[in-house]
Amino acid sequence: MHLPSRTFWPAASGDLPVVMTDRLRIFRGNLDKVREQIESAAQRAGRAAGEIRTVAVSKYVDAEVTRDLVTAGCKTLGESRPQALWDKADQLHDLSIEWHMVGHLQRNKVRRTIPYVTMIQSVDSLRLLTTINDEARALERVIPILLEVNISGDADKHGFAPDAIEPLLETLVDFKNVTIRGLMAMAHRVGGAEVARRDFAAVRELRDRLRAAAPENVSLDELSMGMSHDFPEAIAEGATLIRVGRALFSDILA
Repeated sequence: MHLPSRTFWPAASGDLPVVMTDRLRIFRGNLDKVREQIESAAQRAGRAAGEIRTVAVSKYVDAEVTRDLVTAGCKTLGESRPQALWDKADQLHDLSIEWHMVGHLQRNKVRRTIPYVTMIQSVDSLRLLTTINDEARALERVIPILLEVNISGDADKHGFAPDAIEPLLETLVDFKNVTIRGLMAMAHRVGGAEVARRDFAAVRELRDRLRAAAPENVSLDELSMGMSHDFPEAIAEGATLIRVGRALFSDILA
């Protein structure tokens, strides 16, 4: 895609003008569309749009394009691969970005990942949880995490089985360097909106049941559910975090 032209976007009072590329303009338009969809879905669910945070999944693009995404207004970014997160965070260190790890994280990459992230959403095993806690303690940090639930039962997806989480809770009181903020899940790949909403409802109901037995370091306030194709259904079932990628990159990716 050829994006040569440049104009200027009005800056806030006292700031220098921001150079406005065609790509940046597209990002702003796509972000506006996503926000409108969030507001509409929230209104239908009787919720406030401000309750829902968007994690822009930047795995599709390099650091240069990601910079425009941040300039357009996406300050919370999600990455699926640790190496990509490290590289982009280093290249974009001058920007104020909240990085979330949203893909599978191998235990041998935890130590290097922790200094970069605000949250790890994809904690899918007790072994990984233990490693994060140990490495966070060594770095004198407390890391917010989400427990990934394989709510669809797909064999190729990571995550705890839904019935494995409640027995896990009683062991979490000993984990002092993580705080379990909630659950993360993906709906079935097939079945459309009806199946997605059923899956998201099951995650919310699981969260509600777990709260009664949760120790102090397990708040379960967050539900990370929904992606570009199904986040309205996730919002209807209580999502507080949605992970949006392709909807933001429409007309950007060749």
